Amino acid sequence: MWGRSGAPSPPRASLTLALYVARRVAVLVPTLFFVSVLIFSLQKLLPGDAAIAIAGEESDPAVVAAIRSKYHLDRPVVVQYGIWVGKVLRGDLGESLRNKIPVSELLASKLPVTVELAVGSMLVALVIGIPAGVLSAVRRGTLVDVAANAVALSGLSVPHFWLGIMLILLFAVRLGWLPASGYVPPWEDLGRNLTTILMPSIVLGTGVAGVMMRHTRGAMLQTLSADYVRTARAKSVPERLVVMKHALRNALIPVITLGAIEFGRLLSGAVLTEQIFAIPGFGKMLVDGVFNRDYAVVQGVVLVSAALYVLMNLLADILYFVANPRLRGA
Repeated sequence: MWGRSGAPSPPRASLTLALYVARRVAVLVPTLFFVSVLIFSLQKLLPGDAAIAIAGEESDPAVVAAIRSKYHLDRPVVVQYGIWVGKVLRGDLGESLRNKIPVSELLASKLPVTVELAVGSMLVALVIGIPAGVLSAVRRGTLVDVAANAVALSGLSVPHFWLGIMLILLFAVRLGWLPASGYVPPWEDLGRNLTTILMPSIVLGTGVAGVMMRHTRGAMLQTLSADYVRTARAKSVPERLVVMKHALRNALIPVITLGAIEFGRLLSGAVLTEQIFAIPGFGKMLVDGVFNRDYAVVQGVVLVSAALYVLMNLLADILYFVANPRLRGA
């Protein structure tokens, strides 16, 4: 059944969305499989021996052999991969070789930190990127446009580690307004939590803001030259309404999908930023796992990060499908 406007009726639209999601999921399953193979293969290329790292350099060879047998390190690589994948499909990501804690528990303890940092970074990016992109498009060719493009270029070009160090020197060392590093959970002290998460959110958010600004500007320039915008102006609609109601609403469709993808990238962890500010998220956990030769932790962090990124890409596709009437057959 079709509605009077020519758009699919609700049952037909729901079926179309379900088919679209099913096709996207069918693509994601082999993607996750190849990601798992790549993760398992790359960690095998790390130098050194995990069993010796656990037992110590001066350990008895019998102890080292027992460790290899316990963690299946003496089995062929294909067998090790099969054992690992079988456990992962059952929700078992293994046990940390260093502290004997299940990797799933470690990830569960770090995930809220990474999510909070990602949310804070996205808020910074949205507050800076979208208004700057709109102003740049509306004031095209003016000093405002040049300034907005300069800000976007700076956000894309400045290295995160350098910006983080400069913020620490300014706000922590010289002004003493914010702590230089560390993390306090919000349920312990919300005020201190916000002060510890602010600078790393700015560092990560400025980079995403540059991308958001450029995409918003390009989408706004395209919509501002559309026929329906010219028609609205010809009807003497106030310029503010033309920009905010007609142009921005349609320009935000690709920006929404970009935001979902960037959020997925932030959920994957920010290694340098978390190391600089001593934020105990996925990035720092990954670095510690590599240094400690903790195979299970490295595999778990990378696999969960990749899965989160893939899921956010799926969400971006769904949002774009829902927001874009042409894909829905409207």
